[in-house]
Amino acid sequence: MTIEEGADMGRRIRLGMVGGGRDAFIGKVHRIAARLDDHFVLVAGALSSDAERAQRSGIDLRLAAERTYVDYMEMSRSEAMRRDGIEAVSIVTPNDSHFAIAKAFLESGMHVICDKPLTTDSADAETLVKLAAAKDRILAVTYNYSGSPLIRQARAMVAEGILGNIRLVNVEYVQDWLSSALENTGQKQAAWRTDPARSGIGGCIGDIGTHAFHLACFVTGLDLEELSAELSTFVHGRRLDDNAQVLLRFKGGARGSLWASQVAPGNENSLRLRVYGERGGLEWHQEAPNRLLHTPLGESTRVITRAGAGANAAAERATRVPSGHPEGYLEAFATIYAEVAAAIRARSQDRPPSPEITFPTGDDGLAGVRFVEAAVASSRNGAAWTRFGG
Repeated sequence: MTIEEGADMGRRIRLGMVGGGRDAFIGKVHRIAARLDDHFVLVAGALSSDAERAQRSGIDLRLAAERTYVDYMEMSRSEAMRRDGIEAVSIVTPNDSHFAIAKAFLESGMHVICDKPLTTDSADAETLVKLAAAKDRILAVTYNYSGSPLIRQARAMVAEGILGNIRLVNVEYVQDWLSSALENTGQKQAAWRTDPARSGIGGCIGDIGTHAFHLACFVTGLDLEELSAELSTFVHGRRLDDNAQVLLRFKGGARGSLWASQVAPGNENSLRLRVYGERGGLEWHQEAPNRLLHTPLGESTRVITRAGAGANAAAERATRVPSGHPEGYLEAFATIYAEVAAAIRARSQDRPPSPEITFPTGDDGLAGVRFVEAAVASSRNGAAWTRFGG
């Protein structure tokens, strides 16, 4: 059964968005993901703090003028008072604003889908997790690569014990787009991501390192115990790290390594995961997302394709099109939205969601923020082994 078939199709869930106005990359991605499986309809937004830009962005998206807001607080209050008000909100603003926006909408009774990282501070992240529980609202974080069908396949294979006890985990997320001081050219994405006031205490480690960390834990089911990190800043004058090398010790004895870099020429968006157990290994590369390599110990490597021979039920659930037709970044993102939609519908009907439903929650978001804090603390202390606060 696919996500589409198992999501209890009914009326669309009314969605709002904060951020993501004209020329905003990640806002468009969230909107595509929300609509791909037809579970959401965007009806309101505070798309920019600039009034003219907010209005023009609302017109672009065909939002009613009275539901195109400049201030997210006004949006949360006004939508809560409407009979047809939003049921969920997507937060696609820079990191420093996530906490206040998520808090406002949770307090107004809306479900929250927040871009990563959840917050810039673990105390704030923990506050949101507790608030969501107290309000009985869903708090989701878009670690979108966990929605890839073959990542779901790998997770199921590990859980089934096909690899045996996990010994080694290697994950890397490598880019080259910040190899020069792009932030000094007026490029907005580079400017806020390298600004500690907007991004938080982590640069590369927070921007893409958290994706790598979540993926490693999502697939293996392992819990991090401690880490040793060296964070480097190679571009002169940059205020945050642009390269991170981290050693990982997991509970139960497994060991791991994580490399995240935005200054590695020749790499566009190279996210790679390798997992090795006592009976075999798995390898997956985000730039070839429809192939999973499985090597049983002492045997030849097997290529598992997304909808071909060897694909399991977990992969099938997250698959939309037949074999030979690639699914990638946008579809994986949409899987997160589809799973959240199924959870929202279950919540509205006062029933437990299907046990198959899985998406990154506020707890995963909290773990990601704690990972950044531990890595920064370790690096500042000469890469000393540092306990993970999760």
